[in-house]
Amino acid sequence: MSQVSILGSGNVGANTAFFIAETGIEDVILYDIQEGLATGKTLDLMEAAPIRKYRNRLSGATALGEIAGSQVVVLAAGRVRKPGMKREDLLQENSRLVDELAPEVARLAPEAVVIVATEPVDPITRRFTRRSGFPRNRVLGVGGCLDATRLRFAIARELGVSTENVSALVIGRHSDSMLVLPRYCSVSGVPLTQLLPAERIAALARETAAAGDLIVQMAQHSSAYYAPSAAVADLVDAVHMDLGRVLCVSLLLEGEYGLRDVALSLPAVIGREGVRRVFLPHLSAEEQAVLERSARELAALAASSGDSEGRGGRGGAA
Repeated sequence: MSQVSILGSGNVGANTAFFIAETGIEDVILYDIQEGLATGKTLDLMEAAPIRKYRNRLSGATALGEIAGSQVVVLAAGRVRKPGMKREDLLQENSRLVDELAPEVARLAPEAVVIVATEPVDPITRRFTRRSGFPRNRVLGVGGCLDATRLRFAIARELGVSTENVSALVIGRHSDSMLVLPRYCSVSGVPLTQLLPAERIAALARETAAAGDLIVQMAQHSSAYYAPSAAVADLVDAVHMDLGRVLCVSLLLEGEYGLRDVALSLPAVIGREGVRRVFLPHLSAEEQAVLERSARELAALAASSGDSEGRGGRGGAA
């Protein structure tokens, strides 16, 4: 049985471990810098095994070295948002964490696929790729997967149908400037544009873009974690089982849509080696402009965090 290591035992890390445990497929190591936290949470999870019939083993790591040889490493460590905070407010502090962890992950698990859940996902995905030296196909941010599942829920609720019958595509930046592509959304193959008027689709897109902020505002103490954890576990399964599923992930761009040195979400074929292939939906001039604006904003964020390689944008350096 292969090993998945999760760095960070907070809400996202612990719930990701729980969702993976429910599949019964991969062994999980949960690591946290806070002594006893990972061990306590995995003990609690394993005590549910007789009822939930887990076939895999979950254990807490007391040293980072215990992640050695992992097939998948999930980055769920770092500070989380509180009411009034934007994702970008976490960049400075969480970047320092990436600078410490990325080289160690590369040393201990040199063949791993890394899934990034730490906010802000896109800049952290870029930074982890750069600091680890991993090829871009093995560092995947969860942004687009999470945005798509939120939109799928909103569409299903609007139409009164099962979420299983809804497909949705959200690309670009994991922020309020995410790019919903309604013509690529469907219900059992029927295009969403035939089922809802443009104004309702636009309203659902706005709801999806604001979903994370709304949850933080309503919960009043932490960021969302059930849906992000489920999205991470879905990616882990696609990698572990070599499924070839098409999921929208953030990855370092190398010329897609004329953009380089910036991480944004695009649909990709996911398997054991991470990203096998990237799909490029046709974009209008307006949609292309949204991506380019996001790239410029992310480049400015990278520069503000002290990243000397922050030169993303159209035609930027690789």
